[in-house]
Amino acid sequence: MASTSAPPLSVVVGDEELLVDRAVAGIVAAARADDPGVDVHDLMPSEVTAGRLAEVTSPSLFGERRVVVLRSAQDLTKDPAAAVTSLLQDLADDVVLVLVHAGGAKGKTLLEAAVKAGAHRVDCAKPTKANERLQFIKGEFSRGGRQVTGDAAQALLDAVGNDLRELAAACTQLMSDTEGRVDAAAVARYHSGKAEASGFTVADRAVEGRLPEALEQLRWCLAVGTAPVLINSALAGAVRGLAVVAQPQRGAADADLAKRAKIPPWKLKTLRQQARGWSPQGVARAMAVVAETDALIKGAGRDPAYALERAVIEIASARGRN
Repeated sequence: MASTSAPPLSVVVGDEELLVDRAVAGIVAAARADDPGVDVHDLMPSEVTAGRLAEVTSPSLFGERRVVVLRSAQDLTKDPAAAVTSLLQDLADDVVLVLVHAGGAKGKTLLEAAVKAGAHRVDCAKPTKANERLQFIKGEFSRGGRQVTGDAAQALLDAVGNDLRELAAACTQLMSDTEGRVDAAAVARYHSGKAEASGFTVADRAVEGRLPEALEQLRWCLAVGTAPVLINSALAGAVRGLAVVAQPQRGAADADLAKRAKIPPWKLKTLRQQARGWSPQGVARAMAVVAETDALIKGAGRDPAYALERAVIEIASARGRN
């Protein structure tokens, strides 16, 4: 008999690796709750052949239970995908099959076939909005039986960034090192300086024309070892965003603007605020500065720190230039 805890067929859909890994681990744990000796086969598309599928999913003579995880199912080529589709209709009782699919149009036929066959679906979409990331942080503390204040969650997001693995690790560390409800003061103690040590913060202050703060953040960023090329990349991204939104965009959808600026849609509001006071001439000068700086820090100059300081000064000064 198959495990009564783990569904015999599941699809884990989404592109957020941490959530996908947790979902798969949860299914495996459910199967092991019934049979600690369950055999787990975790296969990438290149490993999926008709022969290999038959090997890991055929009824066992000795009744061993198995969990078969097929990763990146959207990347299966025609013949392996057909073999998996056929398998969906006749799973052995001692097999738990898990299809991991990134979502989207690629390989959609296989995903739909699995759902039609009665698969249990787990969605693991990447959070794209700031509020969704804040909910993730609060959920991490709730999983650990702890509470976190709203301002502490925001401070942690500002300090650590958007990567869910890093956020989860930061939440775990805070829960390990503190007691009671986690507040903003606790986040500040454990992450002091990390938010400031970001090329994106340098870039934001520079395009906002806040030169003293931009230079202060730049020096701190360099002091903690941030690579100069990453700082200039952040400057380039900020200036590229200005170039997209500084000019009137009649009829352009926010999604299209965000795609052109290479930013998530939720950041457009901030970018539009930063673009106030920028002229086409100023943006053109800032773009020239980041190009020059890129060459300097990649070998044309001797002092990357000086080149970046000059770039920050030039970009902040370009704001308001006619």
